[in-house]
Amino acid sequence: MQTLDALNVQGKRVLVRVDYNVPLKDGVIQDDTRIQASLPTLKRLLDGGASLVLMSHLGRPKNGPEAKYSLEPVAARLEQLLQVPVHFVHALPSSEEALKEVRELQPGQVALLENVRFEAGEEKNDAQLVQALARLGDAFVLDAFGSAHRAHASVSGVAAALPHAGGLLLQAEVNALDRLLNDPQQPYVVIIGGAKVSDKIKVIENLLPKVDRMLIGGGMAFTFIKARGGQIGNSLHEADQLDLARRLLDEHGERLLLPVDVVAADRFAEDAATQVVPADAIPDGWMGLDIGPDTQQAYAQALSGAKTVFWNGPMGVFEMAAFANGTNAVARAVADLQGAYTVVGGGDSVSAINKSGLADQVSHVSTGGGASLELLEGQQLPGVEAMR
Repeated sequence: MQTLDALNVQGKRVLVRVDYNVPLKDGVIQDDTRIQASLPTLKRLLDGGASLVLMSHLGRPKNGPEAKYSLEPVAARLEQLLQVPVHFVHALPSSEEALKEVRELQPGQVALLENVRFEAGEEKNDAQLVQALARLGDAFVLDAFGSAHRAHASVSGVAAALPHAGGLLLQAEVNALDRLLNDPQQPYVVIIGGAKVSDKIKVIENLLPKVDRMLIGGGMAFTFIKARGGQIGNSLHEADQLDLARRLLDEHGERLLLPVDVVAADRFAEDAATQVVPADAIPDGWMGLDIGPDTQQAYAQALSGAKTVFWNGPMGVFEMAAFANGTNAVARAVADLQGAYTVVGGGDSVSAINKSGLADQVSHVSTGGGASLELLEGQQLPGVEAMR
């Protein structure tokens, strides 16, 4: 991958694709992890004498500009974190007005463009949009690992039109995940959670032959438990994935660990009645919403002594305090490992590790959920390939 060392940015206007797809509620940023993750690259470029034109997407706008998906609140937060004035460009990134505003930037100045997904051609990698975006800079830096799996105009398209390099965050992400794929120190333990087996099947299949243990949690565990003949009550499961789950259990059963007990609830609500029951004997009308205390202990034991750990996906409905204990217990077990290389990837896992206050005790927290999974599935990412 071409790195920042390959670019002479002195006096240049550098177009930087960042990932500022942050959670917003009533216009207030709920988690600024992705903004903070971009700061080292931005500071490095500013120190090199560049002016910066930043572009990002936010959410999934359908029909052009929507006020709720504006990046204007992000500009204000970035200004606080970067401690440099950030000019927000209200006009569409492809417009002559935007071009005029960014051409006035002097070295050391920063502008943030409006949401690139307000542009109809962004997700189609439209050639005209690529050319319009390329006019905004003299060089291009991709630092949006969370979007690197998208062949979009602002990701891989612009790279072909300008001198380019991967930013420090992109470099760190690719190196961290490459280590999990190609150079993991044993014992290697992977923790996979979340709702659906179908969302994670490719990464499960690609990593299973490489790992010593794979711990399964979240809603997807019930597909495996039902495939093994267990009673799961009203728990979430995927009937069309039962045969696949049986095959994985037949082929890799000694490596796959499933919950032995769960916290079951009589309804999907914070104040539901709960009871701890065996994971394969959940009463009718009840649903498993978190791993139970015996499973927490078993998973902590399975992690003990691990030298490499990858965690993607919560162990339960961690957004509700009543069902967050399992996810928090796994976070603590991962954070407590001594001398291990530990990587947390995926939006929900990152939120969980941040909520637990243990993010600074793991080796790497990935900013890209879909991108990290696709890389670990063995796929090539268009954005990363464009930086080579």
